[in-house]
Amino acid sequence: MAELKARLQADLTAAIKNRETVRAGALRMALTAVTTEEVSGKAARELSDDEVQKVITREVKKRKEAAEAFAGAGRAEKAELERAESEVLEAYLPAQLSDDELAALVDGVLATLAGESGERPGMKQMGQVMKAVNAEVAGRAEGGRVAAAVKSKLAQRTG
Repeated sequence: MAELKARLQADLTAAIKNRETVRAGALRMALTAVTTEEVSGKAARELSDDEVQKVITREVKKRKEAAEAFAGAGRAEKAELERAESEVLEAYLPAQLSDDELAALVDGVLATLAGESGERPGMKQMGQVMKAVNAEVAGRAEGGRVAAAVKSKLAQRTG
């Protein structure tokens, strides 16, 4: 069993014993999502820690989107519950990169790619740059933030 999944289950048990309803609910939903992912496809399989992390990241994103929707609909209590659940799940993810760290990482990847090809990557190579940057980021920044950082760096280089 993946170490992260085992930690989620142990923390769920502790949350239930301590009557922490928000924490228990968030962990229960995350474990359900992990189990669903394990049995999806043609054959059941166990997820690695990286795959469990991706599932948790997806669940955090869902909670944030739901919180925004509830807030927009004037349901502040439900929005607050969704935010609290996303905070519980974020504790199981690696620390997020700051904007400066992300920019430095993008600069490093662009320098490497420029060294390999002999020319600076432009907007046409954004897919290639994104692939390389995402490999370096490894879940420590949301895709939208990464794309925005790459776009701004590529626009600076061509402009």
